[in-house]
Amino acid sequence: MQKVGMTTTVPVEAIYAAGMIPVDLNNIFITHENPQGLVEEAEVAGYPRNLCAWIKGIYATTLRNEDIRTIVAVTQGDCSNTHALMETLEMAGVKVIPFAFPFDRDYDLLKLQMEKLVEALGTTWQEVCRTKERLDQVRRKVHEIDRLTWQGDKVSGWDNHLFQVSCSDFDGDPEQFAKRADAYLGELPYKEPIKAKLRLAYIGVPPIVDDLYDYLEERDARVVFNEVQRQFTMPFAIQDIVEQYRAYSYPYGIFYRLEDISRELERRQVDGVIHYAQSFCYRQIEDLIVRKKLKYPILTLEGDKPSKLDARTRMRLDAFLDMLR
Repeated sequence: MQKVGMTTTVPVEAIYAAGMIPVDLNNIFITHENPQGLVEEAEVAGYPRNLCAWIKGIYATTLRNEDIRTIVAVTQGDCSNTHALMETLEMAGVKVIPFAFPFDRDYDLLKLQMEKLVEALGTTWQEVCRTKERLDQVRRKVHEIDRLTWQGDKVSGWDNHLFQVSCSDFDGDPEQFAKRADAYLGELPYKEPIKAKLRLAYIGVPPIVDDLYDYLEERDARVVFNEVQRQFTMPFAIQDIVEQYRAYSYPYGIFYRLEDISRELERRQVDGVIHYAQSFCYRQIEDLIVRKKLKYPILTLEGDKPSKLDARTRMRLDAFLDMLR
């Protein structure tokens, strides 16, 4: 089966409906044995140092995976640097299918983009709708894992992050992914509740550092809400697939995202918020809006390259947790 790369979450139903395997390039970049090496490969090729490491990682990851010769690239609703990424990948012989989330969440424009994607992949709208029903069954299992994170206190912040972020492509095999989710859920009744005095929310793009959640739990705090990762699971009971991707908040404006964030912060009874912003990303500017709109203590963290938390960030986290206590 042909593999199709994705620069971020797109209507994955269309890829599966076409009999292809979707691959979230972000996930295979960050789980590579040496992700920083991939970033450096892109810099050697000519990518500037003062550019988002995710873009550089996606570039090198795509070139390294010779079985991925087609990608779906999001031209609106994600990173503006994707435009140049598309051009450099096209120069390397990769076929690029553009996809745009309309800024104003216009239903007709979004449906048109989805229809163009369906046509480009060589499938049908009917098959896409059938595939949505298949994938929604898998998503419901991950919704339960998320619920048991904040209601049952049985799921760690890292496990919550990992299962939800994997819903962008279901690791290329929805049925196997569903079995892993079932096995995980089956173990939870036998686990002791995770005891932590502080309940935190994590908002913003998934972190490029991999030890944030463990560091927090070692200090008697835990993440009970992963904003963008949860959006990847399509946590809506919506049958209309176009409406589903209108409700999906990540590619739209910060004010629409804040509506979802505010509801979940209250519902999950969090004590504080960690707002993560990737270095050299326009979303860093949105932090000033987040701080004005959310009436919670907020710590803004900035990540640059794939690594562990540095000493300065650990000190800032410690001070934030002490303040919350």
